[in-house]
Amino acid sequence: MSSTGPDADAARSAFRERMDAKGHAVENARIAVAGLEEAFAAGSLVRTPTIELMLGDLMRALEQDDGQKLGGKSAEAARFILRAISRELDRA
Repeated sequence: MSSTGPDADAARSAFRERMDAKGHAVENARIAVAGLEEAFAAGSLVRTPTIELMLGDLMRALEQDDGQKLGGKSAEAARFILRAISRELDRA
């Protein structure tokens, strides 16, 4: 069962806008996830087990050591996982 109502719709829309924003995919991913966490905390969206797994995968893709730059593989993984989360949000 998906979350309904204007708050859920706004949270989904905000996530997608952040995901598609101009800028580096890795930074966009971090911003989009922060907003998604806020929506979960506020009860606007429900954290599904699938989204939980996807967020874990995304966080591993975004990990970096101090001073290390994230390269193209991290950016591509972030874009791929964000698109999957976006699709899953329709069920959240």
